[in-house]
Amino acid sequence: MSSWSSTEYLFIFALWLALSFATVGNLEAAETNLLEIRAVEVNGQAAHFNPGKEVNLGPFPRNIVFLFGTAPNAFRVPLRVQCKLDGFDNAWREGGGEMNLIIRYLNEAGDRLGDRSFTVQREIPGWSGTLETSTLTHRRETLTVPPNASRLMLVISSAGPASTTGIYVVDDLIVSRLSTTGGKPEVLLRSPFDQPLGERSDSQTPTGWERDGIRPSMAKTVSIGQDPKNKAFAILDDDPSGHAEWHNARALAPSVSPNDRLVVEWNEMYSIGESGSPPAIYDALPPGHYSFRVQETTLFGEPTGAEVTLTVRVPVVFWETAWFWALLAAVGVGSGALVFRYLAQRKLQQTMLRFHQQQELERERLRIAQDIHDDLGSRVTQISLVSAMALNDSALSDKLRAQLESVSTMSRDLVSALYETVWAVNPENDNLDAMVNYLCEKFNELCLQAQLRCRLNISPTPKNVEISSRIRHQVSLAAKEAMNNVIKHARATQVNVEVTFNDSMLAITIQDNGGGFELAAASSGNGLINMKRRMADVGGACLVESCPGRGTTVHLRLVIESLHSISFAHHPNGAPSIQAGSESDVVH
Repeated sequence: MSSWSSTEYLFIFALWLALSFATVGNLEAAETNLLEIRAVEVNGQAAHFNPGKEVNLGPFPRNIVFLFGTAPNAFRVPLRVQCKLDGFDNAWREGGGEMNLIIRYLNEAGDRLGDRSFTVQREIPGWSGTLETSTLTHRRETLTVPPNASRLMLVISSAGPASTTGIYVVDDLIVSRLSTTGGKPEVLLRSPFDQPLGERSDSQTPTGWERDGIRPSMAKTVSIGQDPKNKAFAILDDDPSGHAEWHNARALAPSVSPNDRLVVEWNEMYSIGESGSPPAIYDALPPGHYSFRVQETTLFGEPTGAEVTLTVRVPVVFWETAWFWALLAAVGVGSGALVFRYLAQRKLQQTMLRFHQQQELERERLRIAQDIHDDLGSRVTQISLVSAMALNDSALSDKLRAQLESVSTMSRDLVSALYETVWAVNPENDNLDAMVNYLCEKFNELCLQAQLRCRLNISPTPKNVEISSRIRHQVSLAAKEAMNNVIKHARATQVNVEVTFNDSMLAITIQDNGGGFELAAASSGNGLINMKRRMADVGGACLVESCPGRGTTVHLRLVIESLHSISFAHHPNGAPSIQAGSESDVVH
């Protein structure tokens, strides 16, 4: 038998160390690779999936399903599994594991009649991960004993879904029967932990209670709180295929009667999940990058470090990108500028066309006015002069002299009418100042002929307020009609005329001190109708006020909106003219 050399011993020792480190590494890798993400489905179709690489879910994904579970090479089943989609979920998702506190009714033979279950799931608010600092929540439930029930059992169980794991703690349990006469409730069953913690062992089963289930050892008594600590019932379920229960001993089950009113009160805390891996389903995801994480936790919900992550992306469609909207905005601005330029040019062309047409019309009106004034006016004037001169012939008969006087009068009236027509047609008079001056002249002329005292009160009138010849014509005719009515019918000795222009409103008021008349009796007269019709034709109004013995007042109103600038006419010596706001008394 040959002895080994020191070199051979060193080689064997080094080989043993390498095998040991490899075994530890494999165990750590198996622990790390406990979970896997198996597939991703979008709209019922499997997405292209390479573990460890980003998965593109496509635009507008719907019904996204993440499938995950225990890795094939894992050496154990995870205790509890939770998942989360970072960037979308605000909290971790867990399966539908649940535990229950059950009130079970038995008949006289001991047969089970029915249960009333109070289920707990997920984690209770106030759970901190430890029994010492987590917060208990008080619960109180009222129920009625069903027919044929004679005894009652209370069960604390983890027999929910097969994959349920976690912890459920029940403390200070009391079952009471309410008195039918309003007396103090009768305690039927209560928690056995009414002694200080040091006097009982954690492994000792409380008197009158039993452990049960496939794995009774998972039914435990635990210490909760601190300073002082208390004992409580607990189910620590770490077996996905088994469950445990606490329940009161059947032989000591309290008696109840049908229709008894029971009150069940207890304090509880819990953290419950599943070791299984139900799919994580999302209805839709907005564009962005996400990380889908799956991790194992302890029974108390604390991460164990076993975790797997998958990066997914929902691309932004091109019409939701910034560059697309920037391009669209640029196109919109450019198009808007082109449209605006086109409309502006078109409007300018139309304005220039209307301007040229207006110029042509004004030139034609000026030509007509000049022709009437120079040709027809001069001829009618000649007729008036010839007829007047013929009247000086002493040899004329009375009949012929009367006819010549009629011709002379008609020719003078015709000359006056011609000059009024020339004034109305001439475009140089298409302004408010010219119209007011014309009316003042006509009022003076008419009152002079009628030997009627006339008082004119004319407010300052802007010169550059443009008005059309139609408006000038209708307003002047309405005003002259009102003045003629005063001269012919009012039997007045004085007439007051007031003209104002404020805030685009032209107001002409003609007031006499004549005999007046009844408005109802004269409403059908042609004079009143003509004035109202003429003012209505240009968008104005005519209002007549009269009363027998108190005179008549005519109000002419018209809104003139083409106000450009305001200036006033003055006499050479600086005193305002009659249209600039002075008062003038004309006595005839």
